[in-house]
Amino acid sequence: MIAASVTVPEVERADEVALAGEVKGPAHTEIQWRLLTLGSAMGLDLWVARNDRSKVWQGEPLGGIRGMIEELPTQFNEATNRTIELIDVLWLKGNSIVAAFEVEHTSSIFSGLLRMSDLLALQPNLEIKLYLVGPDERRDKFFQEIKRPTFAIREKPLHTTCGFVPYSKLCEYVDQITRLDLGGSLQPKFLDKITEYFEDDEGRA
Repeated sequence: MIAASVTVPEVERADEVALAGEVKGPAHTEIQWRLLTLGSAMGLDLWVARNDRSKVWQGEPLGGIRGMIEELPTQFNEATNRTIELIDVLWLKGNSIVAAFEVEHTSSIFSGLLRMSDLLALQPNLEIKLYLVGPDERRDKFFQEIKRPTFAIREKPLHTTCGFVPYSKLCEYVDQITRLDLGGSLQPKFLDKITEYFEDDEGRA
């Protein structure tokens, strides 16, 4: 039996490296904090990438937000857990993953999509919502990358499961929810209102 091996490219492409210092708007850590506090307000359990737990926003370590769990559910195999534990943000309900978020501020959109694709390859029957969250100006790059054959030519094309959430819409909605104290009455599916999905040549999302 051959052990599954999951790797994620660490080298960013030149056009994406060039974005460093040019992207306007919230920082990567702020977006993670917004997603985590929103999930917490909805009463969900939370996971943040292990290497990001000590990052601080608004004076609060990401790993200390109410609802944060210390260990992932045990129903997954080791290869799956190695992939999941590096995803930027997870929303969970009990032992089930409700939604997974990769925040791509200036780093490689391809690597974020690859992590999502690896997760689906390891757990093809896993029914969760996948989101890539990024600056508005990276929308076109997302649609360009998700059309690649490695993501599109598979039993369940990645674009049918993973959508793009622009920073501007996420921040606008989170601010409104916080101001009106609506978190406790929301369900995660509200994200469909602000998520953009790629449609193929036949108009299928």
